[in-house]
Amino acid sequence: MEYETIASPAEAELEISRSRFLARLVRVDDEAGAREAIAQARSAHPRARHHCSAFVLGPGGRVQRSNDDGEPSGTGGAPMLDALVSAGLSDVVAVVTRYFGGVLLGAGGLTRAYRAAVAEAVLGAERVRRGLRVRCAVHTGYEAAAQIEAEARRRGYGVGDAEYSDRVVQHFSVPEGEMAGLAALAAELSSGAARLVAGETGYVDLPREPSAG
Repeated sequence: MEYETIASPAEAELEISRSRFLARLVRVDDEAGAREAIAQARSAHPRARHHCSAFVLGPGGRVQRSNDDGEPSGTGGAPMLDALVSAGLSDVVAVVTRYFGGVLLGAGGLTRAYRAAVAEAVLGAERVRRGLRVRCAVHTGYEAAAQIEAEARRRGYGVGDAEYSDRVVQHFSVPEGEMAGLAALAAELSSGAARLVAGETGYVDLPREPSAG
């Protein structure tokens, strides 16, 4: 299963009836990271009245949490969570800090405002796709390393760091069903001298699709 997250933090600000809504999206790996991001928002805006939050984690958005932080029940965290889910994002925490402007917005107004703040931040976020891949390494000589890397990139495999000593160890991340293809490629370009070593399987950021034209 593949899913989308954000490449870096994204922010947006809305002012509605003199209340300021400061939205911030942060990419996180787990609940601890999400709660740390929420705590950082509180620390950055200690005089704000509310810091509503929502986060989605994992493939399929299997973990979802929201918090109204003192706003009427269901008017803060829930619409924020809905905005994240509707955008198809995971591994993201949204925090909306509200500075009260003295005008009551009502339940409907609050719900629309919190959702809109997150939706605005989502619009400005750079997205990245994640997918399940096998992390592996090709051990080869210098003469074949550049060719193997170039062909792997052409096929859309993830290319990681390389280690250089008497031989080159180039790291890749590939779909499980294409491990045999990478092994065959490495063998062909190295005249059988390259060795493929499989590692762990996990979610990684996928290479960006080349833009048309």
